[in-house]
Amino acid sequence: MKPYRRILIEECGDPLMPIPRDFFCFTEPHPYEAFGAPYDSDHPWQLRAGVIDKLLIAATVLHRQKKGFKLKLFDAYRTNRVQSFMVHHEFKTLSGGLSPSMVPPDQREVLWQKTLRIWAEPSDDPLTPPPHSTGAAMDLTLIDGDGQEIDMGSPIDENSDRSSPDYFEARDGVVHQNRDLLFSVMKEAGFTRHPEEWWHFSFGDQMWAFLNQPREDDKDPIARYGRADLLAKGPRT
Repeated sequence: MKPYRRILIEECGDPLMPIPRDFFCFTEPHPYEAFGAPYDSDHPWQLRAGVIDKLLIAATVLHRQKKGFKLKLFDAYRTNRVQSFMVHHEFKTLSGGLSPSMVPPDQREVLWQKTLRIWAEPSDDPLTPPPHSTGAAMDLTLIDGDGQEIDMGSPIDENSDRSSPDYFEARDGVVHQNRDLLFSVMKEAGFTRHPEEWWHFSFGDQMWAFLNQPREDDKDPIARYGRADLLAKGPRT
């Protein structure tokens, strides 16, 4: 289990809300729905209310820095069921279409390690939710004034070294500046970026707490958001 998933959660109770379409662009059709991910009524274009407030700040910051540019959402909320579907989808992509049971154990372990390099492991334990299942994480990029995605050097969800935020720092200055623009805008709004993914940002989840909150007076960092689908059952710690 990755270290950030040991962070304590003190659920604040913010509801999931639809992401306002007037201020952002969206990837349509949604890429995981196109794969057959089992969303049912739990559509992906939702985030916690407090996270949406931060995202609106990011949109304002971006407009101030680059007039005409917008944030483009690739993915946001995922239930644990959707997370499990996509993790297995990635494994089968890497294995050439084979399910884990069909791969020899030594090769299976290698493929699982590569899969979980950028995909969070599904978990039914409310103390260790995948980031997207909290409604506090999103994957996104930038579009310019002509509605075109700017060059980030690699597509979202690419499982390679190119996904690392600083991969192009010494390779392509323009691409690195583009990634840095997205990072600076999101950081100013209070978000934290995934260390291995240029496109993944969150506010208030365990990863955010692990990376963003300093340890003071021997107090451990605390996350604000747990699994969003358990909100109706009350707060959790």
